[in-house]
Amino acid sequence: MFQTFDSHATPDAGPARLASLRAVLQKEGLAGFIVPRSDVHQGEYVAARDERLLWLTGFTGSAGFCIVLPKIAGVFIDGRYRVQVKAQVALTDFTPVPWPEVKPGEWIKEHLAAGQVAFDPWLHTADEIAKIEAALEGSGLLLRPSRNLVDAIWHDQPGPPLGRAFAHPEVLSGEASHDKRARLAEGLRKAGQRAAVLTLPDSICWLLNIRGADVPKNPIVHAFAVLHDDARVTLFADGEKFDQALRDHLGAHVSLRPTSAFVPALHTLQGPVRVDRGTAPLAVSQELTEAGVEVVWGDDPCRLPKACKNAAELEGMRSAHLRDGAAMVEFLCWLDAQPAGTLSEIDVVTALEGFRRASNALHDISFDTICGAGPNGAIMHYRVTHDTNRKIGTDELLLVDSGGQYLDGTTDITRTIAIGNPGDEARKCYTRVLQGMIAISRVRFPKGLSGRDLDPLARYNLWVEGQDFDHGTGHGVGAFLSVHEGPQRISRQSEVPLEAGMILSNEPGYYREGAFGIRLENLIVVQEAAVLGDNRAQFDFETLTFVPLDRRLIVVGDLSAAERGWLDAYHAQVLAKIGPKVSAAALAWLTPACAPL
Repeated sequence: MFQTFDSHATPDAGPARLASLRAVLQKEGLAGFIVPRSDVHQGEYVAARDERLLWLTGFTGSAGFCIVLPKIAGVFIDGRYRVQVKAQVALTDFTPVPWPEVKPGEWIKEHLAAGQVAFDPWLHTADEIAKIEAALEGSGLLLRPSRNLVDAIWHDQPGPPLGRAFAHPEVLSGEASHDKRARLAEGLRKAGQRAAVLTLPDSICWLLNIRGADVPKNPIVHAFAVLHDDARVTLFADGEKFDQALRDHLGAHVSLRPTSAFVPALHTLQGPVRVDRGTAPLAVSQELTEAGVEVVWGDDPCRLPKACKNAAELEGMRSAHLRDGAAMVEFLCWLDAQPAGTLSEIDVVTALEGFRRASNALHDISFDTICGAGPNGAIMHYRVTHDTNRKIGTDELLLVDSGGQYLDGTTDITRTIAIGNPGDEARKCYTRVLQGMIAISRVRFPKGLSGRDLDPLARYNLWVEGQDFDHGTGHGVGAFLSVHEGPQRISRQSEVPLEAGMILSNEPGYYREGAFGIRLENLIVVQEAAVLGDNRAQFDFETLTFVPLDRRLIVVGDLSAAERGWLDAYHAQVLAKIGPKVSAAALAWLTPACAPL
């Protein structure tokens, strides 16, 4: 099994660890310390040694941070984790704070009269720190760069990861690394920049056509790199990860040096040097500035080209989704055949991974499967453990959000399934969520629009009933890379224009704490729309995911004719594409599941 069911939350240990951290703060004359979820690469998924937020607080979510002050320790969490955090931290010592509604700078001013709040500049971007400093301006409160004070008290902290790196073949990447480097280096020269510092592992992996195993579920290599304006790359990573075959793959124009050489190398660069203030650790620009190297703020040059998938990457993603869709159909067929009341959440997760493994092509799962029955479905990023495992009832909803990492692509799919009769209210809510997913699937939109322009379409039918969901409608997805990829999103916060080749999730939801959760998710790719009307340039979406939606939960009379038409056409595609790839038993299940409404 790729997934385990051990509990990583340690709420009982939190108070003592918090007391130890406060003792260090007092000794050093500090009033506070910020503990982020991120690592030095600003990763959402981090290695065991970087789980500082989890170690201190017990909170296992993939986003958030803690600000420790003398009298209060705030755990800042967004809408996905409002339920989860209350079960994972010692509420006697840690206070959940709704974020981004409550901004960290304003919160510090509210709870601290004077003093300095420390932070590790390797774990925060320049943007993050600038926003907090702006909020503190004139208050007498100061932020101060510091060594990492959690590391100072975490005496059994694991060592850095040493996952094996490997080549990603050009037949799947669609472009040779030297061509990518030449293209991006030309952009640096046109901008008058001598180099760009790369700190995002997925950017580096994409640029060099390599993959790795340094964090669970996402095939990335922990590394830093400098792309020079002559297309050379200096790569800073642990040499143990790179065998001779991979060194040969990198070629003569990629120099591999130890991670410890990164900071000294920054001091020797000739400026101007591009640094991404939204993704690079603040320490990078500080080191360059202190060495007298001119820093120019600019986007990581890999992020946008990486987000716009080429023909080979898209073809790989299509193949991966058909393979994954067949596994999902086998799973749903199996699930429907199980006697009511006999399965637990762990049983479901184990079975689903087994069906994906049966393809003999699964490299890993793309994240820990979210499998929430009944009220657990309302915990948006619920991870079942031996402690929380729940029997699936006879009349409730089951939410299953899962995905696979295949050498040719990354998948992410959510289906909400009726177990018995979950009731009319659940069906009404399910249908509204389905209408939101259909609205995104059907939309045509002018070029130049961003994800924030489309996000309301997924919420309209919920809004008119006074309902909503507290997460974005969609995130970017990599091609055999990170399942959450920037900069593209369908979200109220996203101002990045959508471009052809970008892959996004389409996943509206609805969650009723203590009762049920609903989420439906397909992956979609931005494409040029067929010319209509007055020939305006427009985009629409190609759907990549082909798995039926549960007809038992649809209130057909609430759907418009256009919505029913889209769903019938989608199900016809599912049957045509997936039917030939599944067993006879699964095909017998799939055929009525895809019948017209």
